[in-house]
Amino acid sequence: MSHARSEYEDFKRIAPDAYDLVLALGQVAGKAGLDKQLLELVKLRASQINGCAFCVQHHVLLSERIGVPVDKLHLVAVWREAPIFSARERAALAWTEALTLLPDGVSDEVYSEATGEFSETELAYLTSAVASINVWNRFGAAYRWTPAKRPVTANAAAS
Repeated sequence: MSHARSEYEDFKRIAPDAYDLVLALGQVAGKAGLDKQLLELVKLRASQINGCAFCVQHHVLLSERIGVPVDKLHLVAVWREAPIFSARERAALAWTEALTLLPDGVSDEVYSEATGEFSETELAYLTSAVASINVWNRFGAAYRWTPAKRPVTANAAAS
């Protein structure tokens, strides 16, 4: 098992200006009106691809809090094979994968699918969300930030 080289809180303390900039970039898509559940699926998928345990756990827990169906959380890694995802979610997830795995670039097919589901403005903000989570993943994976523990609920504590 690997151990943390530093923690998320350390980054906030060591480089507060960088932290604030990445955080702000990650928030603009939601402020622009993109669906928060969709954005969490995108952030979870990029984090899975990039192998950032901290970010995967963070976005699973956040997704649960905002009501993303558990089945979607379990199936996002295999979204192409799971009919539970809408056309808009599929376009966003394909866009996310293309931007996260850049050696292949963004194919005309993925671009066409994305522009068919998102307006020009929405796609720009979706791209900012993908860019932001990829930045967070680089920090989390590089420093091996420790994933958060699942909060203990009253029902779990009573068991």
